Amino acid sequence: MKLETLLRCFARTYFIGANFNTKGLQNIGLSYAMDPGLKALYPDPEDLRQARERYLGIYNCHPYWAPLLVGYFLFLELKISRKVISESALEKVKQTATYTLSAIGDSFFSGSFLVFWSLLLVLLLLVGLKQIAVLWFGVCFVLLQLFKIYIFWQGWIRGLTYFQRLKQMNLINWGQRLKYVNAGLLLLIWVTISPFSRSPLAFALASCVLGLAVWLLWYRSVAREFLLLAYGITLFGYFWL
Repeated sequence: MKLETLLRCFARTYFIGANFNTKGLQNIGLSYAMDPGLKALYPDPEDLRQARERYLGIYNCHPYWAPLLVGYFLFLELKISRKVISESALEKVKQTATYTLSAIGDSFFSGSFLVFWSLLLVLLLLVGLKQIAVLWFGVCFVLLQLFKIYIFWQGWIRGLTYFQRLKQMNLINWGQRLKYVNAGLLLLIWVTISPFSRSPLAFALASCVLGLAVWLLWYRSVAREFLLLAYGITLFGYFWL
């Protein structure tokens, strides 16, 4: 397959979530990303039609893994076009890879790393390190694009063997460790913005109230609007009464 075709498929991975729908979720975007590669692999119109139909079912995964999956699916389609594997094998492999990466993406990226990125960015801005905050934002943005290019290429040239590499990385556990770091960053932000910083006792009481509010929100399903109102009334009483 020509490099130009691969680049077109990669570029289209940025639009996989653009046509999200309730029936197939991200399937239209996936079909759009796969189409240049499928056209190159299947010159016969009937074979192309059948290949396109394979990507019209339900598909939903974390967007950061979209390049890897598109590269991997192109790898599988190349094998199918050469009669190395059957079409029926694709659906099983496709579902397994999609659901596995979706869980890893939600845990590591959405639940851990993106939170770490945003908390550190907020903390840098709060302490007045604007240049470092901009640098942090830019470096992470560039690294994300390089990461997407890398995993797309690995999916295309290595196929299933790259998933073994991902398993060795143990991203789920790394995500859990990163959550402890996020808790520390959140504490630093709370210390930085707390209006009670000049009074240790008031700060300790406010922290306990905030912890109680989190407990009520998480375990007792108390409406967050009610908790925010109660906390606002407490602040008003502290400063004005």
